[in-house]
Amino acid sequence: MARRTVTAFTGVVAFTAAWTTPSAAVNATEPWRPAVMAATGDSISAGFNACGWYVPCAARSWASGDSQAVLSHYLRFQNLDETITGHNVNLAVPGATSAALAGQMADAVAQRADYVTVLVGAQDACVPEERLMTPVAVYQSRVAEALKLFQAGRPDGRVFVASIPDLKRLWRVGRDNVVARGFWAVGRICPTMLARAASTAAADRARRDRVRDRIVAYNAALARVCGEYGPACRFDGNALFTTRFTLNHLSKWDFFHPNAAGQQLIAEKTFEAVRDWAKEPVGDPGVQP
Repeated sequence: MARRTVTAFTGVVAFTAAWTTPSAAVNATEPWRPAVMAATGDSISAGFNACGWYVPCAARSWASGDSQAVLSHYLRFQNLDETITGHNVNLAVPGATSAALAGQMADAVAQRADYVTVLVGAQDACVPEERLMTPVAVYQSRVAEALKLFQAGRPDGRVFVASIPDLKRLWRVGRDNVVARGFWAVGRICPTMLARAASTAAADRARRDRVRDRIVAYNAALARVCGEYGPACRFDGNALFTTRFTLNHLSKWDFFHPNAAGQQLIAEKTFEAVRDWAKEPVGDPGVQP
């Protein structure tokens, strides 16, 4: 059972009632306002290690958190339009792979989510051995199934899909830090990329390149699936994948998950893809930039 964390939105209660009426009754000239937003995915969206020792921290999630230290999508939408009301739901689960996304989307439909964020795939590549990485075709079909499920259940809803961060950059920024290498080794964190982190052997270099190539392929699959979904889905155009994060953006408890600064950076780099939705008319999600 996915752990859910719900916090109350602030704002004008009248708009929540508007979202409970049939979509045909909504004035199409009113700006789109997500009364309910849901975060789906893995430990990154769950805020894992962002404010406690090896526990999720939904308040500091880049997507649905309510911490001013992060300024999530949830808060950024509010800042653009103070009349936005409703609540936010964090359905992301640490360790989740693409196989869990359809179930999370079903929960988002049950919560009557109007806006859903998706960030999943790192755990499809972070496995004990390369042969266990999720095949690209399987990954794509799972994401497509999840988005179709949400579209069927919430036809007026909108989806934001974030690219998977560059795991090789993670290795690159931490490889010379003995503490980071220690955490990666003892915790067996993402061994496909981070095992033998100090090694310069040809086999290890080639392994890291292959894992990075798999992430690149996953991100290309995300772009395809989101494009097929229609204008109510936005992909970040690999903004998160190309983000040049540093050790200062990583939790010092595992040197893998984003800390509060890292979560804030994710929110900042990804929100530009959906910023314009805050002022668009209901039923007119516009064209993906």
